[in-house]
Amino acid sequence: MARNSLGREIPETFAGKKLVPYSDPWSVQPHAERSTRQIRRIAHNGSKLVGGLREAIIASGLKSGMTISTHHSLRNGDRLLNELVREIDALGIRDIKIASSSVHVVHSELVPYIRKGVITGLECGVNGLIGELISKGELDCPIIVRSHGGRARSLITGEVPVDVAFLAAPCCDEYGNFNGFFGPSACGSLGYALVDAQHAHKVVAVTDNLVPFPAVPVSIPQSVVDFVATMPSLGDPKKIVSSTTRITTDPIGLQIAKHAATVIEASGYVKDGFSFQTGTGGISLAVAEHVRNMMRRDKVKGSFGCGGITGYFVDMLEEGLFEALFDVQCFDLKAVQSIGRNQRHMEMTAGTYANPFNCGAVVNRLDCAILSATEIDVNFNVNVNTESMGYLLHNTGGHCDVAAGAKVSIVVCPSIRGRLPMIRDEVTTITTPGETVGVIVTERGIAVNDNLPELKEELIRRKAPVKDIRQLRDEIQAVTGVPRPVEFEDKVVGLIEYRDGSIIDVVRKVRE
Repeated sequence: MARNSLGREIPETFAGKKLVPYSDPWSVQPHAERSTRQIRRIAHNGSKLVGGLREAIIASGLKSGMTISTHHSLRNGDRLLNELVREIDALGIRDIKIASSSVHVVHSELVPYIRKGVITGLECGVNGLIGELISKGELDCPIIVRSHGGRARSLITGEVPVDVAFLAAPCCDEYGNFNGFFGPSACGSLGYALVDAQHAHKVVAVTDNLVPFPAVPVSIPQSVVDFVATMPSLGDPKKIVSSTTRITTDPIGLQIAKHAATVIEASGYVKDGFSFQTGTGGISLAVAEHVRNMMRRDKVKGSFGCGGITGYFVDMLEEGLFEALFDVQCFDLKAVQSIGRNQRHMEMTAGTYANPFNCGAVVNRLDCAILSATEIDVNFNVNVNTESMGYLLHNTGGHCDVAAGAKVSIVVCPSIRGRLPMIRDEVTTITTPGETVGVIVTERGIAVNDNLPELKEELIRRKAPVKDIRQLRDEIQAVTGVPRPVEFEDKVVGLIEYRDGSIIDVVRKVRE
């Protein structure tokens, strides 16, 4: 075992892979040249249609021991991954690694296939039952969790070689041009699939909406698609929404949002050219409403909003508060409709969004960003992967990418959740290192990282409730008490990879 710079014990190897312990957010440099797909030539004007999923699997040459990927733009409405694994099992293929952009609660149907050895590894974030069962030691399936930018990096460098990408294509022609904007399963941006399409060894476009050539506009072109397959339904777009898309009415949430808005205003960045990211959830949208009102009041024309886009950001774009939206995934149907008709609402790849090893990710241009947390510690480290019982229940998303890129990253979190304190001496799992986190906002006060002294002084001047983070911890634990630490066994069941490929933490089996 080795210790990374945050004091976390990291194994030297995991699932046969030599690990690089996390050092700091910026020191790791690319260690591989850009990978390229095998050059191939198909018959002139030949058909790429192969039938259904089973025929596509056979045509792709998928064999036992290979790695597949899908994208999660349909989120809990996705049907492709579950059906794909059923067909892989029926063909007798085993020892498959899944390197999808994310696995969601809907994919709990994969549990029996993990038990029988069809799936033997997950190179992706997980949400829900699968992560819980692996944390309990009830499933033997090593997991490597990556951020959106880190996943893009790993595919581009070839660190994670995807043998076959099966990409949900809501609007597709017989030659493989497709987009996510139209059709019964329209999901909007294909920001994750764009990376797979460029770097997987084989690409299968799977559609429930085959249209005459050419399918326009083209998000993913025919030049990278090997085969086209059909299935009755890719999924249910109504289940894309994974969180509330309405402003909170909870008094605690409203107080947090008010404090966060004070931080943004004090930062001095709300001026022409302002750039901003916030996620879904009632508190985040309440912060966005405050920002919207500031921009209206001061007649500010923002540069861009980015990340996963909601209808709330669409409204701000159409109101003229932003020049553009950069969209890696649509979080609701209003965003899906917008991206198909508004040229200023732009699809971007996960690599463009957040890959640390390119010529400049969009996150590096962010002024302010609102992030969430499962736990926070007195060193500003943030956990979004594991819950209070120690189970791995959540993907990283773009959390550590945005925190590293934005000028001011603001983590909003209630001080108490389920009678447990959210600020602790040490988080259960480190997702995002504290040195990249600017401000912690709770209803009880605001803690500012020492690396933003001018912002702290300005907030104090404005008589904002600025407190030392240890003071916040003490006030919260005076109400909740100090929780008993979760007990873990020595066995490592998963890795939390930082965006640069180093290992920032591990997930161990929970002692029952």
